[in-house]
Amino acid sequence: MRPLTQYQHTARQAAERDPRWAAVLARDPAADMQFVYAVKTTGVYCRPSSPTRLPRPENVEFFDTPEAAEAAGYRPSKRGADQTSVAAHHAELVAAACRRIERAEELPSLEMLAADAGLSLFHFHRVFKAVTGLTPKAYANAHRAKKVRDHLSHSHSVTEAIYDAGFNSNSRFYEASGKVLGMTPTDYRAGGANTDIRFAIGECSLGAILVAQSERGVCAIFLGDDPNALAHDLQDKFPRAHLIGADHDFEQLVAQVVGFIEAPAIGLDLPLDVRGTAFQQRVWQALRDIPAGSTTSYAEIAARIGSPKAVRAVAQACAANSLAVAIPCHRVIRSDGSASGYRWGVERKHALLEREQNPA
Repeated sequence: MRPLTQYQHTARQAAERDPRWAAVLARDPAADMQFVYAVKTTGVYCRPSSPTRLPRPENVEFFDTPEAAEAAGYRPSKRGADQTSVAAHHAELVAAACRRIERAEELPSLEMLAADAGLSLFHFHRVFKAVTGLTPKAYANAHRAKKVRDHLSHSHSVTEAIYDAGFNSNSRFYEASGKVLGMTPTDYRAGGANTDIRFAIGECSLGAILVAQSERGVCAIFLGDDPNALAHDLQDKFPRAHLIGADHDFEQLVAQVVGFIEAPAIGLDLPLDVRGTAFQQRVWQALRDIPAGSTTSYAEIAARIGSPKAVRAVAQACAANSLAVAIPCHRVIRSDGSASGYRWGVERKHALLEREQNPA
């Protein structure tokens, strides 16, 4: 072994005196959220508990966060344990940002959220979207949408509901109401009055299918045994909307959905009118990221969106999905591999998974 240079000798002594080096030697998991160490000779950084081969102390550099190590030019270790620790750290940062957004009267700027997380604007935006499936602005809008829907159901007036939900003026909210509610707040409060929704009912190998579309996109795909029951379900969802039986051109859209059900390999790319809480939208976006032919568990989805303890809430979000196959909740199973429930029937879930995993 070559003798150490004066610089290496000094670096070795400094590392050995640093209490963080003792945590690295002990592979102490309790230190994982306190710092990372980087290895100058390999260009990677690791958590203290990493099972990787221990480096020589003179080659070690310590950083308070993974982001600081990356800013210095290091890349994360490819060890699964290290990747999991980094993901957990990112999930903590994003969860804190979500809580700040939810508590704020005014939407915090991206600069403020990134500064709180100790990340650059670009890095924070990328991490937030990777964890939640939404941009910070989209998350804030979805959270406000839930507050507006709740307040519209209980407030004495639309104006009161708008201010209670955190909008500082009627004009700002009305500019966004199409995206927030899919209609004006007055129409939403009236059960979708003055909203035109076109729909058609068809048949596929899984039974009856209903497809409905608002001005914004497809807002419902229902599966079932009884066509009349599906029509009643749509009426219950939009009790005062103008439900319009679709023409030949719209029936082509139904045929496109049926074609996807029969042959999933062709794919399905439709404009969607997705309405739900911020949490539901995070879950639904994660579902849309599951490739056809693959499955994942409710627990894995919960971890992916940064809420590992919210397994039951993930299952409830799947059950609330009104866009069968377009938002593929059938690809989510229990951790033990069993199919669990499905809003449209477990038999249909099995059939969809079979077709995706064993295409003809």
